[in-house]
Amino acid sequence: MSGTQGTYRLIGMGSSPYSMKVRAVLRYRRIPHLWLYRTPEVRAEIAHLRPPVIPVLQVPDGTYLVDSTPMIEALEGRHPGRAVWPSDPGQAFLCRLVEDMADEWLTKAMFHLRWWAEPDRGFAAGWIVDDAMPQAPAAERADAAAAIRDRQVSRMALVGCTPENDPVIRDSLSRWLAAMEGRVTRGAWLFGSRPSVADFAIFGQLAPLVTDPSPQVLIRQAAPRLDNWVRHMDDLSGEAEGAWDDPAADLRPALRDLLSLAGDTYLPFLAANAAALQEGAAEVAVTLGGRRYVQAPFGYQAKCLSRLREAWAALPPAAADRLAALLAESGALSVLEGHGAGQPADGPVNET
Repeated sequence: MSGTQGTYRLIGMGSSPYSMKVRAVLRYRRIPHLWLYRTPEVRAEIAHLRPPVIPVLQVPDGTYLVDSTPMIEALEGRHPGRAVWPSDPGQAFLCRLVEDMADEWLTKAMFHLRWWAEPDRGFAAGWIVDDAMPQAPAAERADAAAAIRDRQVSRMALVGCTPENDPVIRDSLSRWLAAMEGRVTRGAWLFGSRPSVADFAIFGQLAPLVTDPSPQVLIRQAAPRLDNWVRHMDDLSGEAEGAWDDPAADLRPALRDLLSLAGDTYLPFLAANAAALQEGAAEVAVTLGGRRYVQAPFGYQAKCLSRLREAWAALPPAAADRLAALLAESGALSVLEGHGAGQPADGPVNET
């Protein structure tokens, strides 16, 4: 099946953070597209794709793309105007770092709170089934929801969502909310008066959190304006294009705080993960914010670290010089200039 002439087809789920991320980019960029839920019929259409993740983007010539970041990069090359990557190389690097942290670290808070306990487990499983099997008989839907619930709960330890790691994950989420609350709003995003791919990545992870029962209460109490921001981000097609900040200007406070989180939490985790893979260790064990964090190593996250290091090394000298002191202050520079990484796996860890 090929896409409508000149129209993309985005296959995903409303319960999927990465689906919401890509859909919001398509809407903001005013790129014609159809939004399709991954029902059994659509699932059969994309069953041959590897890795088997969502969203899937079919371009108008019929080609399929997977993995949200490469999708968005491909759209940048295909469509001029309303770009979501800053034009300045230094800002683009910081944007890449924050986007990666949202995709690979903020997602832990999303997954952890979604499957930690009832009523969230039942709510999320029912939501996924409603997206995928809207016309199935009640008994079949109940069985599918139970299977999804059990499968996702069984995966929690694999991605680090354990009782031991609970304080680290919740503290990271609290810092994320505090960094953005009242600072990032419509017309005032992380890199200017226009949204970046980092803003959309954060939106993607927060979209389930402001919908699932327990985290919804948490966020509405801790960050009510951010809760509203998430709803605005879903469709910015009517928003003016805006402008990127002057690269020589001071960073916005929200961005500075998120870089601190990257420097003392996310990048040390990536470095420890890469070291564990290189050593053939069975687990990643690292101290983050004075607390022990443990999980199984992941090859794809070693690939994330390699890409960030490569992007840092490829920066023009003037841009690197401008950012070096800032990244050193946050603790990020030592990891970005480090050496060695584990062997990457074939696909993303949490693209569903």
